[in-house]
Amino acid sequence: MAVEIGEILDGKVTGITNFGAFVELPDKSTGMVHISEVSNTYIKDIHEKLSENQEVKVKVIDINEKGKIALSIKKALPPEEAPAPKKTYDKPKKSSQPPVWNGTPKNESENMSFEDMLARFKTRSDERMSDLKKNTAAKRGSSTPRRGGGTQRGF
Repeated sequence: MAVEIGEILDGKVTGITNFGAFVELPDKSTGMVHISEVSNTYIKDIHEKLSENQEVKVKVIDINEKGKIALSIKKALPPEEAPAPKKTYDKPKKSSQPPVWNGTPKNESENMSFEDMLARFKTRSDERMSDLKKNTAAKRGSSTPRRGGGTQRGF
């Protein structure tokens, strides 16, 4: 009796590795359950869930061209027994430090026209670029910022 993809079978764990477990099937063939197919939750150590000679119910999920059989324990569980993977969203934790945003508060920008907001942005941007250029020039020890760092050549 050859196993087929999609079949749910009873098997016996014959060996355990860090990445999964080998299971002997009723037809005496052996398949492997990858650690990610053991449970719907994260498993750090497979020995927490499985042990050698343990009877398990497995589902055949793949048979490759070399005849290797891929098995799943979590897909063999009936839907009511299989815990649904949790989709959780953790809200960002509040920091004790205030946010670092120096833009215009909303109430000020709501009363401004688009042109005024654009002019304010351009002024602040120019100031920041000027400061950046000054700091870069001071770090290099020259008064004019240059690119390339090499000697200048005339073309």
